[in-house]
Amino acid sequence: MKLHSKVKLALICSIGCALSGSLAADDSTLVKMAQAMSAAPISISGQATIMDNDGTILREGSNGWTCMPHTMPGDNAPMCNDAVWMKLMQAVGSQSDFETDRIGISYMLQGDVGAGVSNATPYHPDPKNAEDYTETGPHLMIVVPKEMLAGITDDPKSGGPYVMWGDTPYAHIMVPVTDPE
Repeated sequence: MKLHSKVKLALICSIGCALSGSLAADDSTLVKMAQAMSAAPISISGQATIMDNDGTILREGSNGWTCMPHTMPGDNAPMCNDAVWMKLMQAVGSQSDFETDRIGISYMLQGDVGAGVSNATPYHPDPKNAEDYTETGPHLMIVVPKEMLAGITDDPKSGGPYVMWGDTPYAHIMVPVTDPE
């Protein structure tokens, strides 16, 4: 983790603790909360529910958003999801169908480096060795009704938004928010 990331995490943790009243929480919980909150602007994460990846609620929120510290153990790929994205994540986890009639948004402002996936499927048996392995820096993910994806590239190297998991029920738009390094 870069030094400036550590400073941001400490600041976010301080703000998060003040907002949540979690000053008695142990250090690992505070670290998880800070990491989760770093996924989105404080205007979102400051009042979001913070949920550990095992489903444990670390802090109840009040704005309908849910932030998680990482997408896979050991990575720094936190995310903050609205209710539509939480349904999508539950469907991916249970390999069940998903369809939406509205827009859903997920923030991943720390990116997903180290937690990348196959751009074609969330179920690739060895995603880091997939031909279409993809890591994206800071980004938003937007799920829309499938017919709205027409005309958007599925090429992650296109330099702009692209469709991930396009031939699955979990198709969504990846929107990079920084230039690739």
